[in-house]
Amino acid sequence: MNDLVLFFTEDVSLADWAQGGMLAREVALYQHLAKQGKRVQFVTYGGPGEVEIAARMPGISMRFNARGVPPGLYKRSLTWFPPSGRVFKSNQVSGSQIALAAARRAGAKFVARCGYLLSFVDEQTHGVDSGPARAARQLEKRVFGAADRVVVTTQAIAQRIRENYGLPAARVSVIPNYVETDRFVPQKSQGNPRLRIGFVGRLAWEKNLFALLEAVSGLDVELVLVGAGPQKAELQARAQTLGIKLSLSGRMDNTDLPTFLNSCDVFVLPSFYEGHPKALIEAMACGLTVIGTRVSGIAEIIQDGDNGLLAETDADSLREVIRRAAGDASLRAQLGKTAREYTLRHFSLERVAAMELALLEELSGAHA
Repeated sequence: MNDLVLFFTEDVSLADWAQGGMLAREVALYQHLAKQGKRVQFVTYGGPGEVEIAARMPGISMRFNARGVPPGLYKRSLTWFPPSGRVFKSNQVSGSQIALAAARRAGAKFVARCGYLLSFVDEQTHGVDSGPARAARQLEKRVFGAADRVVVTTQAIAQRIRENYGLPAARVSVIPNYVETDRFVPQKSQGNPRLRIGFVGRLAWEKNLFALLEAVSGLDVELVLVGAGPQKAELQARAQTLGIKLSLSGRMDNTDLPTFLNSCDVFVLPSFYEGHPKALIEAMACGLTVIGTRVSGIAEIIQDGDNGLLAETDADSLREVIRRAAGDASLRAQLGKTAREYTLRHFSLERVAAMELALLEELSGAHA
C-alpha cells in the first residue's frame, strides 16, 4: 500500500511539468520522502508518454492514462478504481474533487493542498460575483469541508479559509513552498556593466510588468524577463517605445535558474498579488537583493530593509526603491546575505519535507 498518493492538478501531466521547466523542482519533495522510506505514487492526467519521464524519478510509482481513453472516462476510473494508499493529497484546488472522491472510495485520509486559493485568483481576474469565482468558492467549500486536513502555503491563505468556510484552526495547516538550497546558492559573478534586474514568472496582468517597465525607463539598467505569457508582444513593444534594454528569455528550466539568478544584481517581483512565490524565495536563496510589492503573498516574506525591499505597485514607488538598491552596493550585499539566511531557516527542502513527513505520519496513524 502507498503511504502517499498525490493527485496532480486536473488535466496536468508530468509532460506539462517538464515542458514548463518545473519537473525537478516539483518532484524534489516527493523524492526526498521516498528516500525516507515512504511509498509515493503520482496520479497524473498524461498519456503513454509519461513512461519516459517517470523513468527519471526512481522511488515514485505512477498512475496515468496509459491506454489513452477519453479524459472524462479516465477521471471517472480514478474514483471507481482508486489507487491503494493511506493518505491521498491534491496538488491544487482544481481536480481536488477527484482526489477526494477517490480517497473516500479507497478508505484513505484526504489532504486538500493548495499553493494558492483558486477563488481569490478568480475574484481578482474575473470579479467577486463572476461565474468562475462563484464556482471556485463552491468547490472549495465542498472539498475543504470534507478534507481531513487542508494544507496551504501561507498564514494569510489559512486565515481566509478559516473565515470563509468556517474551518477550525486545527484542520488547516501551513506548509510553505520550499527551495533546494543546495542548488540555489550564491555564486561569484564577474559583475555587469550596468545594473541587471531579473524577473521570473508569467508574462501576465497579475505580475504588473508594465509598471516595472515604466519604473526602469530612463535608468541605466538591463531588464531580463524569464517566462512566457499573453503579454509578451505588448511588453516588447512598450520597452522599445521607452528605450529600455529588455531581454525576453522565454521559459527556463528550473535547473538553469540558479545560474540566471546569480547573473543578476537585483530580482524584482512587482505583482498585484501572489500566493507563496517560488521564484522569489529561489532568488533569496541565491543571496540576491529582492524587491517586491507590498501585497499579499510578498509582504509576508520580504521584511522591508532587512531581507529585501518593498514598494507599492505603482511605477513611481518601484522606481524609487530600484534607485535605492542600484545606488548602494553595500546595502545590496547585506540584503542578499540576510535573504539567504532567512530562506535557509524557513524554506529549505529539508525543513519543509520534515513538516510533510510529520503530517503524513500523523494522518497515517489516524488511518490505521
